[in-house]
Amino acid sequence: MKARIYMLMVFGSITFSCKKVQQVHILQKDIVETVYASGKIVSDNEYNLFAFNNGTILKKLVKDGDRVGKGQVLYVVQNEPVVAKYQAALAGYRNTELNLSDRSPLLHDLQLALQSAEIKLRNDSLTYHRWKNLWEQGIGTRNNLDNSYTAYQLSVNQQKSAAEKYTSALHDMQVSSSNAKSQLQAAKKELDDHFICSDRAGIVYQTFREAGEGVRANEVVALIGDSGRRIIRLSVDQEDIGKVRKGQRVVLKTDLSGDTVYEATVTHIYPIMNESDQTFRVDAVFVQQLPPAFIHCSVEANIIIAVKPHANVLQREALAGEDSVWVLVNGKEKKIAVKTGILTLDYVEILAGIDARTPVLLKKETGSR
Repeated sequence: MKARIYMLMVFGSITFSCKKVQQVHILQKDIVETVYASGKIVSDNEYNLFAFNNGTILKKLVKDGDRVGKGQVLYVVQNEPVVAKYQAALAGYRNTELNLSDRSPLLHDLQLALQSAEIKLRNDSLTYHRWKNLWEQGIGTRNNLDNSYTAYQLSVNQQKSAAEKYTSALHDMQVSSSNAKSQLQAAKKELDDHFICSDRAGIVYQTFREAGEGVRANEVVALIGDSGRRIIRLSVDQEDIGKVRKGQRVVLKTDLSGDTVYEATVTHIYPIMNESDQTFRVDAVFVQQLPPAFIHCSVEANIIIAVKPHANVLQREALAGEDSVWVLVNGKEKKIAVKTGILTLDYVEILAGIDARTPVLLKKETGSR
């Protein structure tokens, strides 16, 4: 009698235990494999604008959200000594240009001296050759011929000296003008560096300095970008980056837009890993509806790797390990191997090992990959 009671109790325990284990079956469902990525939205051609010199901001000519053109001045940095230096360089350059022009007093005097020497040379040359011809005809005196020759030689030397003085002065003035031009260009560059300008057209997303504040060389003063196109900059885990390809579809949400889902396309995959968080950078662009025109808002995205319609799927929690499930065979639990395919957060594709008629147990101790 005691033995029978014991057997009934054991049987009752087994029955109760079996009832606690839920059974599920394979079902047909469209399954989508995705890679999770997080990141932020940035402006295309986004860049930081830097100050080139130390100083105080005299003027701030833009505010956040303004559109600017290429070369437009955003800030003016204190520049009185630089302006004075530029003006001095400009005056020096203009003076050298005047010395090289038709109104140059020095060159005018040297030209007159050269012209006078050339006229005298021509006259002395005619006189000498006239006396030489007469002497060859037996007319005139040797003294007249010698004197005319001496005068002629002196005129040759004077003309040569005048020409050399003119050429030397012209060369010196050209060198001075070139040096003055270089000094002017350097002074202008130094002056231009006190006017902080945009490198290209875009929107001023943020300014970091106000009029009256100090600024240091190489300090960021503004953030500028292209308002017409925004980039989704994503971080993908190193274990998943091998699945990502250009052109793949991306679905994402932003903190700003709540439950609104946006679509994008992968445009670029960067080959170097960020060692700090073991991720790779992936860029995507929006294909249709755009979120509000803000940047640097965070996003959560899924990159669609594969889509399979009417796939044989099983609840992911039914997996025991990576490639096994617990099934009920003739009333007994049995662990068998299965071949899996696409894996999502909720489902796993079953390629072989069980079919739709196989009861699969959801055991508490089962794990999932």
